[in-house]
Amino acid sequence: MTKTELVKIAAHKAGLTQAQMNDAYNAIIEVIEEALKDNDKVALVGFGTFELKEVPAKEGINPATGEKIHIEESKKPVLKFSKSFKDSFNG
Repeated sequence: MTKTELVKIAAHKAGLTQAQMNDAYNAIIEVIEEALKDNDKVALVGFGTFELKEVPAKEGINPATGEKIHIEESKKPVLKFSKSFKDSFNG
């Protein structure tokens, strides 16, 4: 499913126009992004929790040359699905 398809279906279910739902979608994504940049978690009950995970620096290998390279530490966004959400797919 693409963003366009998601917005269209959600707009119909919520009784909104596609333009209104697209604005809401963009606002939600922006709020989640801003919260993560501020090192906050975003917990959506019954769905999951968005948070940043620290990835430590490590040594890697350049596959083209076989040369060892240093990979800097970084942060990556993760989504941990709630137990109830995961359970909804397994009866």
